Amino acid sequence: MITKRIIPCLDVLDGRVVKGVNFKGLSDVSSPVTLGKYYSDNGADELVFYDITASSDGRALFTDILKEVASTIFIPLTVGGGINTLDDFDRVLKCGADKVSVNSGAIKNPNLILDAAKRYGDQCVVLSVDAKRVEGKFRVFAKGGRVDTGLDAIEWIKRGVDNGAGEIVLNSIDTDGVKNGFDLEMLQAVTEVVSVPVIASGGAGKIDDFITLFKTLPKVDAGLAASIFHFGEVKISDLKQELYKNGIPTRIIKE
Repeated sequence: MITKRIIPCLDVLDGRVVKGVNFKGLSDVSSPVTLGKYYSDNGADELVFYDITASSDGRALFTDILKEVASTIFIPLTVGGGINTLDDFDRVLKCGADKVSVNSGAIKNPNLILDAAKRYGDQCVVLSVDAKRVEGKFRVFAKGGRVDTGLDAIEWIKRGVDNGAGEIVLNSIDTDGVKNGFDLEMLQAVTEVVSVPVIASGGAGKIDDFITLFKTLPKVDAGLAASIFHFGEVKISDLKQELYKNGIPTRIIKE
């Protein structure tokens, strides 16, 4: 049975990790280098690094801080933010990323996923989708959740996988930072239409939220969270022990 992954997320703004609620009201947390090393040493299965304003600012992703993070961790690293071309893929991978996450760049140019998958392989291409309910439908948002694209999220994700995305990160804007649990309805809709790994993002507030996620939706491969890990509300080692006790396979690090 495939083990479930626990993935902390570093939302980076001006070289610092920040966190908000529903993609708004960002507050400073810590250094991404310090946090990244901590998570690598303390049981995280992977790490996600988002330069959260690269797309909205119309600039390339900061690479100096990324290189420093990559050099201090020993777990897979997924990087996103301002990924618009194959050159951006190349630059980020050369900085130490294992996978590259595309969001707004793929909306502007859907062939980006296809071209990147051909050059680097499906396993390297992660489609990150910021989705929100609009008039009863799951809608794709761009520019850090600020722009309604009009795209149906389920159809967009299916298209991305058909083009070669090897993994999906589903960020529910409705539940982001609220800490009332993952968006199970939205996640179920996605897992029913794709066969690639799906990472749940947005809404984790306690250990039970992860247990509920994996028991309710066994097709979900990983749970991603930020503030509960950043602020010490949940220790990854404690979370994994509880998952194990509940019959959910996970990689346990012996202390």
